[in-house]
Amino acid sequence: MLRPKVPSNPMPTARVTPPAVVEPTTVVQHPAAPAPAPVAPAAAASARPTVQLTPGAVVALVGGGTAVVLVVGAVLVSMLLAVAVTGASVAVCALVIRSLVTTDAKRR
Repeated sequence: MLRPKVPSNPMPTARVTPPAVVEPTTVVQHPAAPAPAPVAPAAAASARPTVQLTPGAVVALVGGGTAVVLVVGAVLVSMLLAVAVTGASVAVCALVIRSLVTTDAKRR
């Protein structure tokens, strides 16, 4: 009842093609290219504009950085606390199991 039916396909339905033949080619080495001409140093004025921060933008950046540091610190401390609580609960479970095993051994 629950046996799968395996289809039988004696002839492939797709077009079967033989594998492609790869023929080796010769490698042609070109003569070495001449050295490039020296480039003149870039002009002192760059095409990109400089970023000028206003005092409000600096305060916003400092506030944002402080918030990121506080959030990351809180996450790390909570993870450390979770590991500590887990370790303490495992230790308590080990003590209870050891107590039960030794009590059972003393009764025999």
